[in-house]
Amino acid sequence: MSTYAKHLIATVIGAASLAAGTVSASAQSGWAGNAPVFQSDVEAKQRADEAAKAARQKSQAVNGVYPKYMDGGGKPEVQPQKPPVVYLDNNEQPGTIIVATAERKLYYILPGKQAYAYPISVGRVGFTWTGTEKISNIVSWPTWTPPPEMRQRQPGLPITVSGGVINPLGAKALYLGNTIYRIHGTNNERSIGRASSSGCFRMMNEHVTHLATLAHVGTVVRVMPSYQKVSESAPLSSLFSFGATDEPAAAPAPQKKKKKAI
Repeated sequence: MSTYAKHLIATVIGAASLAAGTVSASAQSGWAGNAPVFQSDVEAKQRADEAAKAARQKSQAVNGVYPKYMDGGGKPEVQPQKPPVVYLDNNEQPGTIIVATAERKLYYILPGKQAYAYPISVGRVGFTWTGTEKISNIVSWPTWTPPPEMRQRQPGLPITVSGGVINPLGAKALYLGNTIYRIHGTNNERSIGRASSSGCFRMMNEHVTHLATLAHVGTVVRVMPSYQKVSESAPLSSLFSFGATDEPAAAPAPQKKKKKAI
């Protein structure tokens, strides 16, 4: 075999090996919609997921004991989300917040016997309470410092957790008077609708952010066992523009033209 032929064969084999390596590195493993999914991208995502899992595990408790001072993680922007509007039988002062623990709802009273109805989580058995307080502070991505009573029940808790996505207070906290209780967000939306807290009222981050655009320091918060005089549909009377005693004024009778004197 001539030297030229040997060189040509070596060149072809080298090119084929290079092409095979390229195909292997970006081999297609499927489709997502109309776009191909490459194995290299799948592996890169798996590595990123494993790194995130390792970071979470590092921040979590070891044998029930957390680090004394924990970083709460990132603070993403949360867009406010309106809840459904409901209709009330009673006249309530607009701007008041009513927490109904049995229904696991928080109502922000609107004018015209209406209210925003937010689903919430309430205190578990032994941690429920009733009364009236005023909002004393509103904080975005608040720091969480477990009170002494909670640390006695769970000695492994951290001393403090900075605000962020790991923090159990979520994106916003509305503090209630001088108590240890708050209306706050949560990064665990599965807890909403349950009786699982130590007396605070949890909301989805989107909802507590919306509530914070309406409430302010000094807003009255009434916590009661139940508030049942609520309807999801407008009352029949609202379908009419006037009632029996509010009839529209009769149109004035046309005036007769006066005849000019002759």
